[in-house]
Amino acid sequence: MSLKYFHILFIILSVLTTVGFGLWALLVNGLPDGFKIMGGVSLFLGVILFIYGIRFLKKSKKIII
Repeated sequence: MSLKYFHILFIILSVLTTVGFGLWALLVNGLPDGFKIMGGVSLFLGVILFIYGIRFLKKSKKIII
């Protein structure tokens, strides 16, 4: 597995993890308020990672493996 494909895989796993935690923290009742803040921040970072992933894919198409 090349470094390019590993990076793409790592970005996908990072997006899924951050969005998954963010949704869990916001949707589960009975958690302290700090979890709601962390959930919001996690969703925001998930969106940023998603945008980064799209930009990386566009830029990496120019790179020949």
